[in-house]
Amino acid sequence: MPEIPAYRRPWPLFNAHLETIWPSLFRKVVAPLYRRERIATPDGDFLDLDWLQTGCADLAILSHGLEGDSRRHYVVGMANAMAACGWDVLAWNFRGCGGEANVQPRFTHNGSTGDLDEVVRHALASGSYRNVVLIGFSMGGNLTLVYLGRDADRVPGEVRAAVVFSVPCDLAESSVRLAEPGNTLYMKRFLYLMGRKVRRQARRFPDLFPLEGYRDLRNFTDFDDRYTAPLHGFASARHYWEECSSLRYLERVCVPSWIVNARNDPFLGPNCFPQGGRYIRLVAPEHGGHCGFSTWAEGGPYWSERLATFLLSEFRMEGRRR
Repeated sequence: MPEIPAYRRPWPLFNAHLETIWPSLFRKVVAPLYRRERIATPDGDFLDLDWLQTGCADLAILSHGLEGDSRRHYVVGMANAMAACGWDVLAWNFRGCGGEANVQPRFTHNGSTGDLDEVVRHALASGSYRNVVLIGFSMGGNLTLVYLGRDADRVPGEVRAAVVFSVPCDLAESSVRLAEPGNTLYMKRFLYLMGRKVRRQARRFPDLFPLEGYRDLRNFTDFDDRYTAPLHGFASARHYWEECSSLRYLERVCVPSWIVNARNDPFLGPNCFPQGGRYIRLVAPEHGGHCGFSTWAEGGPYWSERLATFLLSEFRMEGRRR
């Protein structure tokens, strides 16, 4: 494979926080004309899938980050880039992230590989796709790697490769980083967004989603101990992080997978730059922030999007049309 193109950040984005925040607030990217589909899950809930179809026999499945959705700038940018290269795209929304509260008293969390598996198998059941690649961002990237590693024996053979960006491979370490004073803005934002979801669920499940004292929560330890762990069968936040960190499953991944983590990502610690795994390749530019990797060209693809199409080009079967 040719040498991976280097990333050079635009000079006005001179630190990691600017690189992280600027595209989220100011990037202008045209949203694709998704086709929404709702599928049922085995536990009586649902997932909302957004399709961008070009008529190709090869499919890219996109998994967004914590409290994101299929219309976040990084998902839309990647969907447009993949479609422009002739891929079909499926951007799925985690439970409660598609614009409507989910039915069951649970979330899609870092270990919810069953939800991702449902999406993959639903796409393959159409009979339209011979090759599938997975692209994930932040939590969606960790979830993708957990799926490919922990559930390696269950992953359909049509899944050929993965590219994941800004991945908290060690959830405990990332939780510590986000609790640092310099990351207060991000932590408050996450708690605010997660709190809205908790309040919606509390209307139906007040005993499982207690609201008293929510404003006293300060970090992921507090939130995951109170909600994520008990709702999903973990003994504690730390138990949840241990079981659902992709770092422990990388040796089992059996498809070519690239982890693209910027060295200056404010969410990530040293363990989030793994070198192990026969099929794992680490791409670690010095800059990029968290889900940033901006370019200065108005409306043009970001480096992350050009990189994904570059890395996945060999897995696209040219000329195969439905």
